[in-house]
Amino acid sequence: MIKQKGILFDSTLCAGCGECYNACKKQNKLPDTNTDYLRDRLSSETYTVVEDYSGVYTRKMCMHCQHPTCVSVCPVGAFEKTALGPVLYDADKCLGCRYCMQACPHHIPRYEWTSNNPRVKKCIMCYDKISKGEGTACSEVCPTGATLFGDRDELLKEAKKRIAENPGSYYPEIFGDDEVGGSNVMILASEPFEKLGFAKNLPKEPLPQYTARALDKIPAVVGVGGAFLTGMFWLTKRKNQIAKEKKSGKE
Repeated sequence: MIKQKGILFDSTLCAGCGECYNACKKQNKLPDTNTDYLRDRLSSETYTVVEDYSGVYTRKMCMHCQHPTCVSVCPVGAFEKTALGPVLYDADKCLGCRYCMQACPHHIPRYEWTSNNPRVKKCIMCYDKISKGEGTACSEVCPTGATLFGDRDELLKEAKKRIAENPGSYYPEIFGDDEVGGSNVMILASEPFEKLGFAKNLPKEPLPQYTARALDKIPAVVGVGGAFLTGMFWLTKRKNQIAKEKKSGKE
């Protein structure tokens, strides 16, 4: 049986050096987008960023959900949750509908707004590397051990151990443990996660299950036609945020 891989990021160990940011750019052949990496933000040309919250550094990247909503809402199957853990994206299948952008509870996928053939872009957890038994580019260069790569279950045990052994150093939760069903990227921090820019008040239940329950109440004859709308039910309150990001040019 294949063990799912994952990333554990421990914010308390992060020095804000930006090596993960640079390694990701190199691995994915992405252009330089900002001379100050701490000011750069996720975009179609930047798959991970380091953010400074008054001296507390954290990373933002695709969380690689255990039950990814992007997979469930994509009408053409452009997203795939692999057995190894990463959520992959096939740009050749993409219709450009951007349902995935609205569906993502972590606001991760980014769109190539200025391209003549725009596609969605995001981190794929260095799938080519890890499928060969290697680590992710970001984990391999981290000088402090803030970013670890390994089996998800072992990383989760390690995260719980750190909290138990150093309760005064950590906020007593692991972001990605069970939010929206859990994810293959998990975060430790000394502060509440909402203070570090992470989504708050996320349900523990996988979001695609909301769709399943809604479809149970819809006659089979109209079930397929209604799938996309019911899959987007919980997302309406996020549309304003996506629109603002587009207007500000962050996408």
